[in-house]
Amino acid sequence: MSHRTTRRNFVQLTAAAAVTTPFAGHVFSKSISPNSKLNHASIGVGGKGVSDQAAFSSHKQTQLVAICDVDEQRLDAAYRRAKAQGYEPRKYTDWRELFDQEGDKIDSCNVTVPDHMHAAITMTAMRKGKHVYCQKPLCHDVAEARAIADASKKFGVTTQLGTQGAASFGNRLAVYHLQNGDLGKIKRVVLCSNRPGAIKRYRLPGPRPEKGQPAPKHLHWDQWIGTAPYRDYAPGIYHPTVWRAWQDFGTGWSGDIGCHILDAVWKGLGLTSPKSIHATVQESWKNSPARRRDVFPQSDHITWIFPGNKLTVGDLKMEWFDGNFFPPKDVQAMCELPVYPTESAMIIGEEGSMLVPNGRAEAHLFPHAKFKDIQRPKLEPRSHYHHFLDGCLGKVKNESHFEVAGPMTETVLLGTVAIRTPGQMLYWDSKKLAVTNNADAQMLIKRTYRKGWEVEGLV
Repeated sequence: MSHRTTRRNFVQLTAAAAVTTPFAGHVFSKSISPNSKLNHASIGVGGKGVSDQAAFSSHKQTQLVAICDVDEQRLDAAYRRAKAQGYEPRKYTDWRELFDQEGDKIDSCNVTVPDHMHAAITMTAMRKGKHVYCQKPLCHDVAEARAIADASKKFGVTTQLGTQGAASFGNRLAVYHLQNGDLGKIKRVVLCSNRPGAIKRYRLPGPRPEKGQPAPKHLHWDQWIGTAPYRDYAPGIYHPTVWRAWQDFGTGWSGDIGCHILDAVWKGLGLTSPKSIHATVQESWKNSPARRRDVFPQSDHITWIFPGNKLTVGDLKMEWFDGNFFPPKDVQAMCELPVYPTESAMIIGEEGSMLVPNGRAEAHLFPHAKFKDIQRPKLEPRSHYHHFLDGCLGKVKNESHFEVAGPMTETVLLGTVAIRTPGQMLYWDSKKLAVTNNADAQMLIKRTYRKGWEVEGLV
């Protein structure tokens, strides 16, 4: 059947609008004057925080007035970068002090710190009426995701998850095609992240060292630990990067990258909470009690079953493959590119399939010959970071706010729960926030914060 005129124009226009504004019911009551200057604070200014700081500072109506990091060397470097741009931000090593001291001096902040501290800082900022950009994943635990999403609606602040690809042409085009029904009803989704080098850089075999040592003087270790159970510092395996491998601090590879790759699928299909989750993992991790207590596996395969909707063929099966677990050969065979992208989403429908490479400028419809004449919307270039800041100024409604990103993060983190209870089919009751058939899995839905680090709205 021809794809030139199969959809009514009003459906196309509705779908195109949803690509740029999927925020039904979202409240934007805290925006300031569009002609004002936005006073911004960057919390976490090393690693990814370097590029985040630069992106926010480059907005012509944004002033960087405060910076915070538990590592004084990183903090000093961030100050030098800011000063080179003409800013002299106030420096903090404790985000709680920043919020206490800055009060009404800041309008917005970004949270670019290890996963276990995302929710604590984000919730505090929202409760103080600050607009918040939080890096992915939105939080560390499933229960935190629900609380953050609910709070964002309650406090009416502008929010955005750090899924930079959401602003790309490829992701927005993918959302359009899905909402427009160009693939017919969707039968299956396959996500993957088999990025070369990821295992070496982010995934330690574990377990933790038997003995720690004093932290360097420039690192405020107790503040770095924050809400997590205390452990001694050890060089080279927690700070600054490899914390992602540890269950107390990170969410593993699927938690880290899953939000990026799922984003267009989630928005395009209007998914809700899954009905069940199952995971298989590498045998060496599964058979090591010490490693299972401390780190995430280096390879895993997660399967979610979602309730069907008008865009799917009954209940929808979605799978995730990473490490040394690769998408099935029959799925890879659908790809007409020279190489199957190592990080991508393959969406399989009744009339064809669509491949969405992570962070790329294109969404590919297969077979190419069948879809070569399909209509495509005109999408203006967009800066992911500036779109958030423009939202704070009341100019736009940004696409990755927490009311959408929260439930998506919740789903991704349910995958990390399944990883830690491998081989078990977990049944999920979203209304009760409960795994109904597995007590061990239910224990992983919400953690207890370390004494003295409790946060109102999260305890």
